[in-house]
Amino acid sequence: MQEKDKPRELDAGAVALSGQLGKTILRLRKAYNLSLSELAEQSGVAKSIISQIERNETNPTLATIWRLSQALDVSIERFLVSSDEEPFIEKSSKGDTPILVSDDGKMRLAIIGWLKTVEWLQWYDVQADPGGTLDSDAHQRGSVENLSVISGTFEVEVGGITETARAGESLRYRCDRQHIIRCVGTEPGHATMVVILKAAVME
Repeated sequence: MQEKDKPRELDAGAVALSGQLGKTILRLRKAYNLSLSELAEQSGVAKSIISQIERNETNPTLATIWRLSQALDVSIERFLVSSDEEPFIEKSSKGDTPILVSDDGKMRLAIIGWLKTVEWLQWYDVQADPGGTLDSDAHQRGSVENLSVISGTFEVEVGGITETARAGESLRYRCDRQHIIRCVGTEPGHATMVVILKAAVME
């Protein structure tokens, strides 16, 4: 997705997420007494990219966040949780909503759930361009993902099985193994996704 094509709201949300990530990565890197070069070597993420993230100059992909979280020995969820106390009633605008972007740049996940619950419950507003793909690694054993399609057509592949859902349909599937979501057809896709982590182990 070209920068000029991004809606202003997505840019603002991306900045909100990147700024939070940047501060967290910088704090952890200093806590571990790592130089930019050392963190780059351990994570496989280019030194220049890490520097840009810390300065809030780029919106990292999910793969980049994952590599940095592994190198810093902290969960992705911890990266996303704010240390500030949240008000009892919280209102978020589109511009305040953090956005995650798939590696191909064609799928955008707005974090519409409460950041304090991300370790066990996550929910997202998913906007996808035709052909967009989100390839995710396994979550904790027993975790379940729910994809409810609002418009367009999505397919989910888990364990060699692929199922398709259109507007008004939902797919629920185990996400404790690699799972792939694709926006198929010629139309953009819109869906909500709820992820229940650390659920009861399913046999």
